[in-house]
Amino acid sequence: MAAASMKAAKCAIRAEMKKQLKAMTAEDKLRQSKIVLDKFVNHRRYKTSNRISIFVNMETEVSTEPIIRHIINDGKECFIPKYDDQSRQMDMVKLSSLEELEKLPMTKWRIKQHTDFDPREEALVTGDIDLLVVPAVAFTSQGARLGHGKGYYDIYYSRCLKAQAQRPYTIGLCFRQQLVPSIPLDDHDMIVDEVLHA
Repeated sequence: MAAASMKAAKCAIRAEMKKQLKAMTAEDKLRQSKIVLDKFVNHRRYKTSNRISIFVNMETEVSTEPIIRHIINDGKECFIPKYDDQSRQMDMVKLSSLEELEKLPMTKWRIKQHTDFDPREEALVTGDIDLLVVPAVAFTSQGARLGHGKGYYDIYYSRCLKAQAQRPYTIGLCFRQQLVPSIPLDDHDMIVDEVLHA
């Protein structure tokens, strides 16, 4: 597919997803998030993973705070994103406690995140990531992923592949409305191993 056609196709999917997600009720989001939570914490990959990187959700994404609670309460190491808008880089930094999560300030995207004045351990500096949990605007059931277009997760996954002897297992979380039949992919677009949805 030509670059211009691919860009147009991706924009069309994002526009459709925006409509679908805007139409969702808070009750439906909560119901589906609970189903995804149950699937996730009972997943064999979760049970065998010690170092887990997971996104902190926006309003249009599956709620991850209950999952983060499970990770910390189960004694696993939890890493959450820290985005740098200037450099377009994302790091996964250590979240030590639930109290710490509660106190984190909100970014302009309404996502909780550590500040630049609060330096934290970056996952790839101190060890491997066993499980990388990613968001998307849309997924296919085969694991193709469409993000917001900034490439944060594509780039971070590439960093994981370079830094680790064994690649992390990747899981996408989404509402059922975010599943689409197909997504056009560039060479650098990551494909997740599995998608969990309601």
